[in-house]
Amino acid sequence: MKEISKFFKIALVLFLFITTEVESKILSIGNPEAKVTVKVFSSLTCPHCAKFHELIFNKLKEEYIDNNLVKFEHHPFPLDLAALNAEVIVRCQTNNETKFKLLEEIYKKQSFWAVGSDINKINDLIKKVGLNFDLTDNKMDECLLDSKAQDEILNQRIAAQKKYKIDSTPTVFINEKKYSDKVDYKLFKKIIEKNL
Repeated sequence: MKEISKFFKIALVLFLFITTEVESKILSIGNPEAKVTVKVFSSLTCPHCAKFHELIFNKLKEEYIDNNLVKFEHHPFPLDLAALNAEVIVRCQTNNETKFKLLEEIYKKQSFWAVGSDINKINDLIKKVGLNFDLTDNKMDECLLDSKAQDEILNQRIAAQKKYKIDSTPTVFINEKKYSDKVDYKLFKKIIEKNL
């Protein structure tokens, strides 16, 4: 009986450690102590995710994130290998502000790079986007070959699925409450204001 109890204690400690590790790798921008946290679970090959980012993120950043009122978290939820590799390239950049600029550019140029089924060609196109954000071909190749980076992203996806029951992308939470209205900044802003 003691061995079973010991096993569960070890399992609990490992689970908490892994969960904490996964949470610490989330891409975030804004005041960590902000009253409002926006979590977006998205796949970088998802057109609806790109549309959400285009219509919501920059206005949210200008009005709330840059004024320390909102913390924004980008949670990877890759639906395919191309989206996974694009996430790896975003994380290849070490400067957080530049990561978010690269993320935005990857969304903007989604129709340029997220085409076809040849993953090598897709990777080359993603890397062309990354070259404009202080990344070299060699650095991006290293990142793409780093199984640890892929595992971190996939573990974040698994943890999100377990905790939030994600069934489509983008899935958005504002202070842990699912946002289900249409992608409209005025509607989104109303909910942000209610939470401030």
